[in-house]
Amino acid sequence: MSTAHTVVTVLAALWVGFSAVSVFIHAKWVVEPLAEYGVARRWWPWLGTAKAAGALGLLAGLVVPVIGVAATIGLAVYFTGALVTVARARSYGHLPFPLLYLAPVVGAFVLGLAA
Repeated sequence: MSTAHTVVTVLAALWVGFSAVSVFIHAKWVVEPLAEYGVARRWWPWLGTAKAAGALGLLAGLVVPVIGVAATIGLAVYFTGALVTVARARSYGHLPFPLLYLAPVVGAFVLGLAA
């Protein structure tokens, strides 16, 4: 395992974890767009839980790589779904935001393959 892989994985997990906490505390900058996209409020805790599980899975993957792979796949599906949701809502100016979370997750995965 390389230092770069470890650092990027930890930063990606912290970044995704921050996003999960933002959903749980109903941060205005997160929940207002969710409502604008038409995401039902009853789904918000599940979305936060999925992000939190993914963040923990990335960290666990540093010890048990298969868990990291599963977390990466889950988070990639999650943030791809977020891209589709944003596009479907025609909030094209918000499309970069899911990519800001997806990119470090994919980066950590690629660095893990190279290590």
